Amino acid sequence: MEDACQAHGATYAMDGKKMKAGALGAAGAFSFYPGKNLGAMGEGGAVTTQNESAAARMKLWRDHGSSQKYVHISPDGWNGRLDALQCAILDIKLNRLDEWNDRRRQVAKWYHERLADNERIVLPTVPAGREHIYHLYIVRLPDRDKVMKELGAREIGCGLHYPIPLHIQSAYRDLGYCKGDLPVTEAVADSILSLPMFPHLTEAMVDYVCEELKKVA
Repeated sequence: MEDACQAHGATYAMDGKKMKAGALGAAGAFSFYPGKNLGAMGEGGAVTTQNESAAARMKLWRDHGSSQKYVHISPDGWNGRLDALQCAILDIKLNRLDEWNDRRRQVAKWYHERLADNERIVLPTVPAGREHIYHLYIVRLPDRDKVMKELGAREIGCGLHYPIPLHIQSAYRDLGYCKGDLPVTEAVADSILSLPMFPHLTEAMVDYVCEELKKVA
């Protein structure tokens, strides 16, 4: 099961062929949360698959185990139907997705060009054969919390994706992990910072973010 929730339009070269996220596994899950690259005006999502049996099961799960109106053939399922208004919005925005992804890549390029010479800021990298769509632009740096607070004072909104690693979340306590068991993961979680990233950022906005970030970093 492929987690493509933040990867609308991203590509991955496999066996010499360029594959899009959502087509690599037996099935792929996408989120249409408003902040995603392809976002609705509310909660939503979709699953892609070429497996007819899996598709049939998921159609049952999304509608209380119902194969047709008032006919329920499975006790499994919930009300997961995407309403028509969200579909209409997504249908229109889908036509702009490639353009918006290209724009995100341009914003990422501006960040790279302006921050590459700062040794205290670790930038994201894209391995060969991949095409990133930059749902987020995440850097690593020391004193992350202090830097984030200082940027906020300069009216630069940043985010943390994600500050608490899964192995020390209460929900997974039964797995027996403790803080310190995965030191690399924990070091990353303590140093990551998501800089502003959306298609409508201007070069002047990126200049301001980078200038202020270098001052406080």
